[in-house]
Amino acid sequence: MSPMSRAKSSVFIAESLDGFIARADGAIDWLALVEREGEDYGFAAFFETVDAMVMGRTTYNTVLGFDAWPYGAKRCVVLTHDPPSARHGEEFYAGDVTALAERLGAEGARHVYVDGGEVISQFFAAGLIDEVTVSIIPVVLGDGLRLTRRIGRDVRLELVQHRAFDSGLVRLTYRVA
Repeated sequence: MSPMSRAKSSVFIAESLDGFIARADGAIDWLALVEREGEDYGFAAFFETVDAMVMGRTTYNTVLGFDAWPYGAKRCVVLTHDPPSARHGEEFYAGDVTALAERLGAEGARHVYVDGGEVISQFFAAGLIDEVTVSIIPVVLGDGLRLTRRIGRDVRLELVQHRAFDSGLVRLTYRVA
């Protein structure tokens, strides 16, 4: 598959210094360590470039617990074999991620935000991730859910941007080589 036949796929995620994106129970309370009034660490600018989102069911369930739906009217696809009723116009998908990426591109998506460890792993394994932004939070959790698992191959990355913030957060953006 050529990159022109699908949308660009990007990851924008935070992890602890020891590489966890959530606690073992899925909790992300530790992200509050770097919350600062008026500082979103580049997320709004990134999200403005996104046409669609693809996330896993666990991430979706976490987001449903937020005070407000954070994705507005953006197209949102949730990967799950057990779809619930949609609450915000989201759609549910169970199938091959390559076929989904091609479909999203054919339907006009130019930039897809991929979120959730299992989904990110599937997209990496299929060679579909183009860019990764990881914000390192200054905490060691000791245990939890990793950014990726079982992707079956090395993925070489090229650093394209880095920035340290007063909160201790360090944002790294890579392009897949």
